[in-house]
Order: sequence, then structure tokens, then C-alpha cells
Amino acid sequence: AGALGSARGRRSPPGTSVGSRDRSPAPVNTLGASREAVRAGVVAGDCLAVLRSLPAARVDLIVTSPPYADQRASTYGGVAADDYVAWFMPRAEQFARVLKPAGSLVVNIKEKVVDGERHTYVLELIIAMRKQGWLWTEEYVWHKRNCFPGKWPNRFRDAWERCLHFTRERRFKMNQDAVMVPTGDWARTRLKTLGANDVVRHDSQVGNAFGKNIANWQGRERAYPTNVLHLATECGNKGHSAAFPQALPRWFIELFTDPGDTVLDPFAGSGTTLAAALALGRNAIGVELSPAYAARCRETLAVAQSAAQALARAAAVGAQEIVFPRRGAPAAAKVSKDSVPS
Repeated sequence: AGALGSARGRRSPPGTSVGSRDRSPAPVNTLGASREAVRAGVVAGDCLAVLRSLPAARVDLIVTSPPYADQRASTYGGVAADDYVAWFMPRAEQFARVLKPAGSLVVNIKEKVVDGERHTYVLELIIAMRKQGWLWTEEYVWHKRNCFPGKWPNRFRDAWERCLHFTRERRFKMNQDAVMVPTGDWARTRLKTLGANDVVRHDSQVGNAFGKNIANWQGRERAYPTNVLHLATECGNKGHSAAFPQALPRWFIELFTDPGDTVLDPFAGSGTTLAAALALGRNAIGVELSPAYAARCRETLAVAQSAAQALARAAAVGAQEIVFPRRGAPAAAKVSKDSVPS
């Protein structure tokens, strides 16, 4: 694909507040993209160098978990916490160049403890990203249901990690309906009998600005989720020292891309993000510094590619059956234009 133009430096007109409730960013929704054959590949090397050969505005979403400061030294050599921002920002510049204007960057990261206190390198990274032109649009929390046990004299075990959401534009692709969740059993019991305060907007009893109307939940089978993702850590042996569960990138891929879009993971690891992208009908590009892990990532992609191709063939056969039914199959009922719901 040829260069489509850089997304860097583009800003919406001043006066639009990202955090404002009544002037929140209006995501671009392009549901209905065609489901074509998807491809995937991984390149062994440093993403700083590899991405320079990628055309500008090439990918729709970047989902990644970069090496944490002073961790995975045997795999990636380790990056000191004090040097982390300086190491990351040149790579972030390439992320901005290859990302489409309506695309998103999701970074799974967590501060480490140094000399008994949390280091501030993640907070410093957020500030540096904003100075580079990124919008810190949201922060999602990954709640690790089966976090690693432990005990420290001044803190408790880590049960959550950050998933920082950055964009280049205030208007970005976001398919919120794709990640809606069931309302749950509470709705059946709570909405069975409504009181006087349930059928009108009931202001908070503590005097804040929030109010609720319970009756608005009647008839709803699904609701929009929160920004907290409750997912177990990866327990299977993925051949990588820091594999995260496939459900994590899958959620963001469904939220921020359409079928046929392209997903990039510049720290591909064992290929979890790429496999999730293929399973959802997206193209996948991976970059992995370790040649050994890049080889394992290709094995993961080979399996995922075969599964994606099988699904595509099944979908094609299903579509053909609809258009050209098998001999002897019952004929489809004739539908008049008057019988189609408006």
C-alpha cells in the first residue's frame, strides 16, 4: 500500500473538551466493512527501525504491551525506569506516523516499585506523549482476577494494570455496540416491580449532580461496559515470559476496528494480539525484537491463519447456500416489500 499521508500534528479546532460530559469526542463509526481474506505477518527486529519502512497512515489500531521498566531483562535486555521515556518516545513517533488519523493506540503498562515506592515513569510517559501531540483519550483498567499472590511490608499484591488509550484526533473510530454486555439477572428482579422514584429521574440523596431513572432499563438486554476489564491472566504456556490473555487485545480490537482493518503490535511477543486480530477478521502486523520469540509468533500466526481461513471458507459456503440453495433444499419464502419492517 502506498503512503496515505501522516496523521501527526493534526488537531481538532480549539474549544473541544475531551473530558467534558456534554462535549465528549464523537467517535467515527464505520460498521459494515466487507469481510475479505485477511493476512498477517511478523518481522524480527526493533520496531524503531522496522516501522520506518512501513508506509504512513497504514494501520487502524496499535495494541501492545511494551517491556516494562527493568523487567524481562533476559528477553529484551531491560530498560531502566529513569530511561524509559527517552527509550519509548522515538518509537511513539513511528507509531504516530503509521497510524491512520482515526486510529487508536492502546498501551498495556504498569509502574514498578523502586526502593519501596512506585516509580513515576508511566506518568512521565503520559505527559511526554501529550507533548508529542497525542491525546490521552482514556485509561482502561485491566483487573487481573487471578493475580499473582504475595506479601510486602508496605503494599498489597498487584491486581490491576493500565491500558492507556491514545489517539491523534478527537474524532476516532469506536464501535461501542460491539462490546456491549448483558444486563444480568439483577434487571429481571429489580425491574419486576417499580416504585414511585423509579419511573422519574431520581436525584442523588447526597446532593451531587448525578441522577437516575430505573425505568429506562426496562426492555434492555445489553448495556455499555465500564472502563474496567475483569480478565484472568494467561495461565497457559505461551512460550513467552509476559503473555497476556487473548481476551484483552480482542476487546480493544472489537471496539476500535472493523473487519478488514489492520492491527499492529510493535512488541508482538508470542503473537497474542495478532492471533486475536486474525480471529476477528482483521489484518495483523507484528514486530518482535527477539528472533526466538518471532519464530514462535510465526507458529502462532500459522495456526490462527488456518483457523481464519477455515472460518472464511465456512462463511463463503453459507453465503453460497443462501444464493444458490442445494438441489432438494426447501425454497425460500417469497418476501414482498410490504412485509419488510420499516
